[in-house]
Amino acid sequence: MRILYLLLPFILLLVHSAAGSSLAPGNKKECVRQKGYCGFLKCSFPYVVKGKCSRFFFCCKK
Repeated sequence: MRILYLLLPFILLLVHSAAGSSLAPGNKKECVRQKGYCGFLKCSFPYVVKGKCSRFFFCCKK
């Protein structure tokens, strides 16, 4: 039972560090830098959503 008290902080530390390690673009500058464009709510045919530019705009890339 004591081992759970020792493991809990390590598990929380791993989860916390993994939460911020996303490679998807998070804003318009990152999207354009990664050769994408910001589309309103959807992307045109050859492109797929790869991240978010803002609340209603998604980063579209091939």
